[in-house]
Amino acid sequence: MPTAPTDRRTGPRTGRTGPRTADLGDGTYRNPVLDADWSDPDAIRVGEDFYLTASSFSKVPGLPVLHSRDLVNWTLIGHALPTLAGLTRPEPGRRVWAPSLRHHDGRFWIFYGDPDRGVHVLTAADPRGPWSEPRLLKAGLGLIDPCPFWDDDGGAYLVHGWARSRAGVNNRLTLHRMTPDATRLLDEGRIVVDGDRLPGYRTLEGPKLYRRDGHYWIFAPAGGVADGWQSVFRARDINGPYEDRIVLRQGDTDVNGPHQGAWVDAPDGSHWFLHFQDRGPFGRIVHLQPLRWDADGWPVVGDGGRPVPGGRKPVAGCEPAAPPVSDDFAGPEPGPQWHRPVNPRPGQCSSGDGMLTIICLPGPGDLREHGGVLAQRLPAGPFAAVTRLTLDAGPGARAGLVVLGRAYAWLGVELTAAGPVLACRTAGEGEAERDLAPPVPLERPEAELRVEVDARGRCVFRAGGGAGGDIGAGGVFDAVAGVWVGAVLGLFAAGEAGGAGEAGRASFRRFDVSFEIAAGTS
Repeated sequence: MPTAPTDRRTGPRTGRTGPRTADLGDGTYRNPVLDADWSDPDAIRVGEDFYLTASSFSKVPGLPVLHSRDLVNWTLIGHALPTLAGLTRPEPGRRVWAPSLRHHDGRFWIFYGDPDRGVHVLTAADPRGPWSEPRLLKAGLGLIDPCPFWDDDGGAYLVHGWARSRAGVNNRLTLHRMTPDATRLLDEGRIVVDGDRLPGYRTLEGPKLYRRDGHYWIFAPAGGVADGWQSVFRARDINGPYEDRIVLRQGDTDVNGPHQGAWVDAPDGSHWFLHFQDRGPFGRIVHLQPLRWDADGWPVVGDGGRPVPGGRKPVAGCEPAAPPVSDDFAGPEPGPQWHRPVNPRPGQCSSGDGMLTIICLPGPGDLREHGGVLAQRLPAGPFAAVTRLTLDAGPGARAGLVVLGRAYAWLGVELTAAGPVLACRTAGEGEAERDLAPPVPLERPEAELRVEVDARGRCVFRAGGGAGGDIGAGGVFDAVAGVWVGAVLGLFAAGEAGGAGEAGRASFRRFDVSFEIAAGTS
């Protein structure tokens, strides 16, 4: 099979606006394999297919489902949660925390914890959907990171962690017996691993339960997302006692906090571990490590417990692929990479014939609290994103291109009493908006909008295409992570703050992301 031209930094070039892939085109890969915020990944193999899901918190739709044939090249095939019940205003950092994905009794299962409500379960015959409505399995505060396990003798179990912010305790793992159909728990649960009794352990969470060679295995991270590690616990009896070993930590690499993910095997019998690395504004990106078993039966992850930069692919011959980032808006809905901060109103957003239309709805002046943002995960830089905007609305309306987290900045068009202006504004954490660059009068309410993002998350906003000037270096902003997530890259439309009813519409012509921007542009 012919291979794509290879750039050792970015992987095969998939076109000017194609996604950057981890496949180097010569039978090897480089880490990360998912270079954006696919937080708290869990993955399984079913036959020759691999499937992965990740936390989505309050994104709509939630619980993304990805597919791969080699653990390196991933495509986004759907979402298990089309909407989130009652989500009418943004709830950053809440709702859908770390999930587990399993295949049992001919069905796919996702278990996830909502720290304010409890453990939920949903199932599907096909991972592309449709998925069942989420069902509450265990109600309570601080119940997070659930993982089911079906034993060979027909018994079923659930293990989960705890969030101190809601439950008042953490650093422990609780095991329940469960009905095989996951409709109810059969006991009050027991602590099977207590991190407070283990020297140096803190924030033990994210358990995944397996069985191999007569042992029960709990893979669980500890130490926190930015600088933690991956531990493994094993026992002959599912109830313990468990012995522990740290199997992956940063060491002398630049992969901080490598932990929380999934142990999977490939069709050839090799073993692998997917985990995340917290990269601040880019969120929790996903790495792939080889895994082998030592003479004492313990897993050895990466290079003797250190993350590897890459290596041979688990399965040869697959075409390079990655979740989409650009969108030509050719179909009746935006691409699957986009999400919203609230359940969308009917007709609020539509696409087709190369154009995305967002209705300008009233709402708060702060975009962190507004429902009119259509966003996607911030790709790891360097990259440039470009779109063309036309705003057909009443006074006070605005629309544009935004990089949004706990702080945000945007470039776009605002309709003032004196006419349309090209605006670039920012809002720091806990602060109101201010100008990032002086407004520029426009002859018409339209502009070409561009943001260039470097490898550190520094964003340079520019306007072009005869839109009234180049904001240039005046529009510089350092991206900031959101609540438990990376920043997002988005398009927005908003009516006048405090206004009533629809104020008009914003139309965006294509959305192109390029990873081949000139060196030093940002």
